[in-house]
Amino acid sequence: MKTKAFLFGTALAVLMAGAAQAQLSVKVGVMNDRSGVYADLSGEGSVIAARMAVEDFKAAEKGIKVDIVSADHQNKPDVGSTIARQWYDQDGVDAIFDVPTSSVALAVSQITKEKNKIHINSGAGTSDLSGKACSPNTVHWTYDTYALGQGTGAAMVRAGGDSWFFLTADYAFGHALERDTSAVVTKAGGKVLGAVRTPFPGTDYSSFLLQAQASKAKVIGLANAGGDLINSVKQAGEFGITQGGQKLAGLLTFITDVHSLGLQAAQGLVLTESFYWDNNDQTRAFSERFAKAAGGRKPSMVQAGVYSGMLHYLKAIEAAKSKDAAVVMAKMKEMPTEDPVFGKGSVRADGRKLHDMYLFEVKKPGESKGAWDYYKQVAVLSPDQAFKPLSESECPLVKK
Repeated sequence: MKTKAFLFGTALAVLMAGAAQAQLSVKVGVMNDRSGVYADLSGEGSVIAARMAVEDFKAAEKGIKVDIVSADHQNKPDVGSTIARQWYDQDGVDAIFDVPTSSVALAVSQITKEKNKIHINSGAGTSDLSGKACSPNTVHWTYDTYALGQGTGAAMVRAGGDSWFFLTADYAFGHALERDTSAVVTKAGGKVLGAVRTPFPGTDYSSFLLQAQASKAKVIGLANAGGDLINSVKQAGEFGITQGGQKLAGLLTFITDVHSLGLQAAQGLVLTESFYWDNNDQTRAFSERFAKAAGGRKPSMVQAGVYSGMLHYLKAIEAAKSKDAAVVMAKMKEMPTEDPVFGKGSVRADGRKLHDMYLFEVKKPGESKGAWDYYKQVAVLSPDQAFKPLSESECPLVKK
């Protein structure tokens, strides 16, 4: 009897210990483009980054069970909205990550607010996510159109590019990028000579590039990204636009775009990013691990942002001992951020994540020492230089 009682007590203790270890169950959804123009810069790579964050946080050892699901929003707001509602209403998802394509991100942010969940956006660009469309349930993590304008736009004007013509992807992201960069150009004393709206996604930019060429603007601002940017740069080369003296500004250029273009076509492009795999020892170590899981590809800043956002989200859950959206969001804004990809930072009241941004120039083929060695650093923008100050914020969450 004593033996049976001992065995029963031991089994009960094991069961109780196991229950304590699984005290919180969290489900996150990584939603992005997995088949279209943004698949390389987000896609499965963002899922890999999310898993790496869970592993590095050692979630299971801390009593937090994390399940990750993923879906393709096809760059369509209606598709993204349907996925978000199903995830929140039926599938028990607590937080949605990534979501490139600003029109989709704005829709998902609104649904997240309605359902009182959490959205940590790494992929979308529009600065409205922490501006007039800000939400107490959304954090805009990696970059935004304001920071891109402050980086690439200001640098091009300083270098003499004081007249601009924009090729603008005709949806929320492109419009925001043109707006924010135009403001930087005009404030610096430059002029915007014109702009043309291009279909999203697009393949043939011939007529638009001819309009830009005819404008005689010193800089042609490409307010697009991913496959659209790649096609624009390739076709600009075919028209001899840069040979004619005009410069291309890739206002949102990812390392995956440069890889697709090759250094011969991309050399000399000035761009702004929040992450580069070769920045320091920590980014190199992270990127080497990522590449092993991603078929040799280095991470984009969007994928690095998913990793960083997931890590901070889990830290906040641990600190709060809860996955309640309001409680976790309060902790995320209260706690400083720190990780191997972005270093130290913070989350502002408007949901804007703060960290350094970097101005890079794409190397010439002869300057590259190997695969993925594409950038040389031109400048570092501190958070107060890169992101819109709270004093100018349109976010209703900001007290002035």
